Amino acid sequence: MNQRERPGKRGEIAMSQVIDQYISDQREDIQPILHQVRETLRSALPEADERISWRMPTYWKDKNIIHFAAFKNHLGIYPGDKAILNFQDRLLDYPFSKGAIQFPYDRPIPLDLIRDIALWCYDTGNHHGKRAGK
Repeated sequence: MNQRERPGKRGEIAMSQVIDQYISDQREDIQPILHQVRETLRSALPEADERISWRMPTYWKDKNIIHFAAFKNHLGIYPGDKAILNFQDRLLDYPFSKGAIQFPYDRPIPLDLIRDIALWCYDTGNHHGKRAGK
């Protein structure tokens, strides 16, 4: 059982509620997408803690692993620049930059790709906030 599931662990339930509130504060039509992304990341990273970092839901295990955020027309995923380089062949259909990926809401959100990126970040130690070459 990870910390997120321990009701007696001080602060963990509150952080889960903060993520719930983040999602409920978004437009009603994108809340189901955010719940799907959250469950995908929770399943992929069961040892990671959820928290808010940089005003975004974040998965953390000794460091930030990956963030996601809701925007008007897209879901933002923030895995770091090395992840973008590693997955660039699978990102060709989506806008991306050095450390961010945009998944438009008017297209199916690629949950398998998000899972694969999160696992890669966790397994390799490459993550948002860690610069390439470091």
